[in-house]
Amino acid sequence: MSGFFDELKRRKVYRVAIAYIVAGWALAQGLAQVLPVFEISNSVIRVVIALLLIGFPVALVLAWIFDVTPQGIKATPSVATPSHRRRNIFMLAAAGVIVSICAGFFVLPRAAARKIDKSIAVLPFENLSDEKENAYFADGIQDDILTNLSKIGDLKVISRTSVMGYRGKSQNAREIGKALGVANILEGTVRRAGNKVRVGVQLIDASSDQHLWAEDYDGDLSDVFKIQTDLATKIASALQAKLSPTEKEHMEHKPTENGEAYLAFVRAHDLQSRSYEDLAKLREGEEMYKRAISLDPQFALAYARYSQLESWIIHSYERTQERRDSARRLALRALELQPDLPEGHLALGFSYYYGDNDYDAALKEFEIAQGGLPNEAEAYLALGAIQRRQGKWAESTANLEKAAMLNPKDTWPLQNLVFNYQLQRDFASANKAVDRALQIQPDRIGLWEIKAKLAIGEKGDLSIGQQCLQKLKSAPLKGEEKVKVLGGTIDFFVLQRKYDEALKLAQDSPDDLFSAIPGALASKYFVIGLAEKHLGNEAAARAAFLKAKTISEENVKQKPDEADARMQLAKIHAWLGEKDSAVTESQRAMQLRPESKDAFEGPQITAQGAEVYAILGDNDRAIELLDGLMSRPSDVTVATLKLNPAWDPLRKDPRFQALIDKYGAKA
Repeated sequence: MSGFFDELKRRKVYRVAIAYIVAGWALAQGLAQVLPVFEISNSVIRVVIALLLIGFPVALVLAWIFDVTPQGIKATPSVATPSHRRRNIFMLAAAGVIVSICAGFFVLPRAAARKIDKSIAVLPFENLSDEKENAYFADGIQDDILTNLSKIGDLKVISRTSVMGYRGKSQNAREIGKALGVANILEGTVRRAGNKVRVGVQLIDASSDQHLWAEDYDGDLSDVFKIQTDLATKIASALQAKLSPTEKEHMEHKPTENGEAYLAFVRAHDLQSRSYEDLAKLREGEEMYKRAISLDPQFALAYARYSQLESWIIHSYERTQERRDSARRLALRALELQPDLPEGHLALGFSYYYGDNDYDAALKEFEIAQGGLPNEAEAYLALGAIQRRQGKWAESTANLEKAAMLNPKDTWPLQNLVFNYQLQRDFASANKAVDRALQIQPDRIGLWEIKAKLAIGEKGDLSIGQQCLQKLKSAPLKGEEKVKVLGGTIDFFVLQRKYDEALKLAQDSPDDLFSAIPGALASKYFVIGLAEKHLGNEAAARAAFLKAKTISEENVKQKPDEADARMQLAKIHAWLGEKDSAVTESQRAMQLRPESKDAFEGPQITAQGAEVYAILGDNDRAIELLDGLMSRPSDVTVATLKLNPAWDPLRKDPRFQALIDKYGAKA
C-alpha cells in the first residue's frame, strides 16, 4: 500500500487533486455571485457542481497516467508490474468516486437550497368585527401594511388594486401567486370592538402553499401603527430584504397620535381608492379628509392624500382655480410638516401635472416620490405619463411596464402602454398590450373600443368596431360612460359615411344626457350639422352649426386655456365659412398645447388643426401639417388618411396622394 501512496506523490496526483478542488470551488463561488445578476436560475450552479464532482475521479486518473513536461504532455513512466498498475488505477478511481460522493452529499443540498424570492402580495384582510361597517378599517390595516412594505426597495410588492379582487375568493396560494407573479402571500384578519383591536396574520410560501409563520396582535387603536411597523419589519426579515436607514425611519414614523383622525383618514382613503369614477363618493372622501386634518392639524399624510384627491377631481371633473389652489396648498402643507414624505412629493407632482400642465416641475416631484415609494405603481405611471409628453418614449414605456408588473390585475397601466405603442405605430406591441388587458377584463367595452381603433389605425379594418356595436346593445351603461359610448358610436358611423344613422342617433339623444361631460353637447350639434351638410340639407346644417357655436363659445369663455375647447370652436367656425375666426381659434389651440411641450396630446391638436385647414380649402397648410404628423409619433396613419372623411376635401389633390404613397412605402 505504501507503494501506492509513493506513486501518487511521484505522479503528482496530490497536486492535481488540490488544484482541481481549489479551481472548482472558485468557479462555483463565482457563478453563485454572477448568475443572479443576470437572473439565471440556481439550477445552473447545481449542474456545474455535479459536473465538477463527476470530473474529479476522471481528473485523478488522467493525472496518474499523464504528466506535463517541458516537451508537452507525456505518459508517466510506470515502475509497477501490469497487475499492480491495474490495481492502483482502480484504487485511485474508487477513491475519487468516494470523495466526490461524500462532497456531493455535503455541497449539493446547500446549492439546491431555496433562493428567497423577495416578492409578496398582501391580500385583503378579513373583517371579523361584529359591526360589518368596520370592513373599511380592515382594509385600512391591510393598506397600511402594504404601504410600509412598498417603501422597501429590496422587495417587490403588488399594488392594492390588483389584490382587492381576491377578497372572499377561495383560490389557493399557488394560484394567486402565479396570477400575481409573487412567491409569498400575506393573509390576515382584523377584529375591532371600540378601541380594542386584534390583528392576525400568516405569511405563506405561494410555491408550496405552506405557512412560513403566523402572528397575533392585541392592542388599542393607538397601537395600530406599532403593529403595522412590526409586521412589515418581520416580513422583510423573513424574506431577507435589506432595509436602508431611510426606509426603516419611514416605516417607524407614526402618522398621527389621534385615533379618530386615523379612522377618518382610513375611511377617506378607502373612498378615494374605490371611487375614481364616482364624483359623489370622492366628495364624501373630501369631507373625511377634512375631518382627519381638523382632528390632527399635524397629520401630513392626510394632507398629501387629500391634495391628490383634489388633483384627480381637477383632472376628471372640475378644473377650477379654487381646486387648483387647494391641491397645491395641501401638498405644500404636507411637505412643510414632513419634508421627506414621498406621498407629499407625489401629491405636489400631481398638482403641477393636473393643475398647471407644468411637466418639468411635476417630473422632479415624481422622481423624488418614486425614490421613496419603489413599489408604488402610481409613481411609475406618473413618470411614464410625463416622459411621453416630453417625447421620451423609451423611458416612458419602461416605467409603464414597471407599473403593469406591480399592478398586474389593473388594466389602466396596460391601456397607457397601448397608447404609447399606438402613437409610435407599433401595432404589434399595442395589440399584445390590449390583449393582456382583455384577459383581465374580457367584457370591458372601453378595451374593445381601443382594440377597434388599433385595427382601424393599422389596416383600416372596421370589423372589430362592428363587434363593439353588437356588444354595446346588451351593455348596461349610465352617466359619463353612456355619453362616451354614444360619442364613439356616432364617430364610427361618420367614419363609415353613414351620415343618416349618425344624424338619427344624435337627434334621438336628449340634451341633458350630455351634461355629464363638458363640451359634449356642442359635439352633438356639431355632428348633426356635419351629417346634414353631407346629406345636402344646407339650412339644417347651418342651424345646427350655429347652435353648436353658441354652446362652444360659452365653453371657451369658461375655460379660455383649454386647447380642446378652442379647437372644437375652430372647426365649427370653419364649417360656417368664418375663415378668420377658424384660423385664429385653431392657432390659439396649437399655441396652448404645442407638440414641443406635449408630444403625447399635442399631435391630436395639430391633426385637428389640419382638419380646419382642409375644411377651409387651404390644402397647402393641411398637407404640410399631415406630413409632419406622419414623420413623428401621432395617431395619424396611412390607413386613417385613406379612410377618414375628414380628409375628403384633400383627395383630389395629387400632393395628398403623394403623401399616402410616401408613407405607405415606408410602412
